[in-house]
Amino acid sequence: MIPAIILWRSSSGYLFVIDGSHRLSSLAAWVNDDYGDGKISKMFYDGIIPDEQIKIAEKTRKLVNSIVGSYSDFELALTHPDKVRPDIVKNAKNLAALAIQLQWVEGDASKAENSFFKINQQAAPINQTELTLLKTRRKPNSIAARAIIRSGKGHKYWSKFDEDKQLEIQRIATEINEILFEPKLITPIKTLDVPIGGKRYSAQTLPLILDFVNISNKITQSTNLKDDITGDETIKFLKNTLKVARLINSNHPSSLGLHPIIYFYSKDGRHKPALFYGVIKFVIDLKERKKLKDFIQVRTGIEKILWDYDYLIQQINRKYRSAIRSYPYISNFLFQAMSYLIKEGSVEKTIHMLIQTDFSYLMLETPRQKQTDKKDFDNYKKSLVYIKEAIDNAPKCKICGGLIHRNAISIDHIQRKQDGGKATIENAQITHPFCNTGVKN
Repeated sequence: MIPAIILWRSSSGYLFVIDGSHRLSSLAAWVNDDYGDGKISKMFYDGIIPDEQIKIAEKTRKLVNSIVGSYSDFELALTHPDKVRPDIVKNAKNLAALAIQLQWVEGDASKAENSFFKINQQAAPINQTELTLLKTRRKPNSIAARAIIRSGKGHKYWSKFDEDKQLEIQRIATEINEILFEPKLITPIKTLDVPIGGKRYSAQTLPLILDFVNISNKITQSTNLKDDITGDETIKFLKNTLKVARLINSNHPSSLGLHPIIYFYSKDGRHKPALFYGVIKFVIDLKERKKLKDFIQVRTGIEKILWDYDYLIQQINRKYRSAIRSYPYISNFLFQAMSYLIKEGSVEKTIHMLIQTDFSYLMLETPRQKQTDKKDFDNYKKSLVYIKEAIDNAPKCKICGGLIHRNAISIDHIQRKQDGGKATIENAQITHPFCNTGVKN
């Protein structure tokens, strides 16, 4: 018989679930009527429960109560059977007769860990990113990613560090989370005010954050990271990631204010991880090579390429078959495009040069309307219709001409203050923060 639960007891007396944690969690959620929004969850997340989590919890509770019945009804069935459904009365009487099959792992912590990974790579394997984080749970990049995903809330993987370092980790992680996921993404898209990181909670969110941390800190699969014992390395990783996040889109003076719709989404509102990673590397390289002003000079051309020739990015991604393998080539594509734009000045000539030289495998496509038998518009088509209509009327920076996003707005003096410019409406213009502070001044 395959046991429902496999446990291991540490030398200090703690019990660890090697297999069956989801079964136990489901029972605990049922008994406590807490599916992620109850008293225990609120304490765990410091009282801050995301709207998406609340909706999922309410839907789960409704489903469980309709099929199984609430635990409180099972309790009531033993004293007042006339007040609950007959099936609950029957099941409540049999509940105590059921037993959970247990198995114990014998040995030390390394034996327990090996058993955990072996068991959880079989019938229903752990998500690959989750597996990576578990295996590298003491590494600074993993701790940083865990902190960012919940804005420093929930289980504190950094709890062994000194208190001042814990607070620093939580503070930086919160700011990065806000830059990545504010405002909240709602589909179908009916506003251009979308977050640079896509949905805050989805299957791709955790991989996206871990990859963001790794790219920002130049970590590759061959990098041999040591465990972070003091918290110093985790803070270093978070600070590097925050610098990049601010550079991409924020109100920090260094911010390029890259508009998410152009730089991180498809025309129908899908977040594109490969493009996201490629742009991250692109802006890091711009900063390190002191080419930020070159980018500003041809920014409108870059944005036109990303919008009108978005399918070229898709072709690069398809060639290398994954976001994490293709992003360096996407970054190089953008860098080469910038160089050709500076020399040629024309988007069309730039594209011609790119596909004739550095990216000869790319093919120009003729836009065509996909045929469909459906009579109703799905969320992607609704998003596409809105985005195409709204993009033409989006506000643009008065210095570089690039699109302005709500998270990266600076109000600039047309005539500079040091030249006598006054704080009047007539002397004000909307710009990106970097265009105001790093270009004009």
